[in-house]
Amino acid sequence: MTHPPQNPGYPNPPLSPGEEQGWGVGIHLGGLVLSWVVPLVLWLVFRERSRFIDDHGKEAVNWQITLFILYVIGGLTTLILIGFVILAFAVIVNLIFSILATVAAYQRRPYRYPLSIRFVK
Repeated sequence: MTHPPQNPGYPNPPLSPGEEQGWGVGIHLGGLVLSWVVPLVLWLVFRERSRFIDDHGKEAVNWQITLFILYVIGGLTTLILIGFVILAFAVIVNLIFSILATVAAYQRRPYRYPLSIRFVK
């Protein structure tokens, strides 16, 4: 599907269902690779073109920020050894939740990360 040429002052066309699906998957998998950077950038770029991407993007950004805080706490508490348990937990939970979110995005279903703090609403 081709879109008409972009004209200054006119809004970008909405994403097609296939594009929504692809970027939705990318938002969640990107969090596994580059933490909060990929979900944040993709969400900011596509949030106005798709309600689906806006929803999945906010969820991924909130989860990645929550996870970053957990990593910091884990890193700081490694001196008392509990940090190693916290870091291992964070890595495993991130992998599981990100895979579940990716599958939900692929199936075009909403997803809410459990344990996520809602920073972006």
